[in-house]
Amino acid sequence: MTTHALPSTIAAPVEHRSVVKKSVFLANAVPVASVEAADDVVASIRKRHWDARHHCTALVVGMAADRQRSSDDGEPAGTAGTPMLEVLRHRHVTDVVVVVSRWFGGVKLGAGGLVRAYGSAVSAALDEAVWVDRVPLTPLSMEVHQADAGRVLASLHAWVDRHDAVLDEPRYGSAVTLGVRVGPGLVEAARAEIAELTSGAVEVVAGETVIVNRRRS
Repeated sequence: MTTHALPSTIAAPVEHRSVVKKSVFLANAVPVASVEAADDVVASIRKRHWDARHHCTALVVGMAADRQRSSDDGEPAGTAGTPMLEVLRHRHVTDVVVVVSRWFGGVKLGAGGLVRAYGSAVSAALDEAVWVDRVPLTPLSMEVHQADAGRVLASLHAWVDRHDAVLDEPRYGSAVTLGVRVGPGLVEAARAEIAELTSGAVEVVAGETVIVNRRRS
């Protein structure tokens, strides 16, 4: 199953401080659920670090990373917000706002130096983040006879381990209800596996595909 088809996000805010030719760059990367939430984060950081000369920003929001924005906040055009946004795009991330606050140290960095400093500040912050992958999974459920449940369950354990799928807890009644969640592209392979295990005697019911979050190990 492909685990990185959708953009990932980060689990919690991270902060990274760097110094380039006496200028201090403080990068904050914060998970957000909307553009409005990102604006609140930017406003909060501006208030907290009111004495910084610049608060340059970039954000990517949406399950498909379809809402994107950046700001140079007074730095020369294209030297701050754009390289920050390019880092987010390159890292295939969404639902994140990054703010890099800069305290000028008296030494001009030039356009190239600013691009490198702002981009590197964002990269360094993301390097310290705990990542969360968004994974599409399709639930499959089936009922098996009590006598067959142990054998089928053992085989499903082995199958999900090989295919990065998820095995749900069995539900016991007059029959045993087993459930697995698989990548959409593996639904037919799972059906075939279950048909072979049960000689085609078990009906597999597919539910609606949902997106789940998985912390990256």
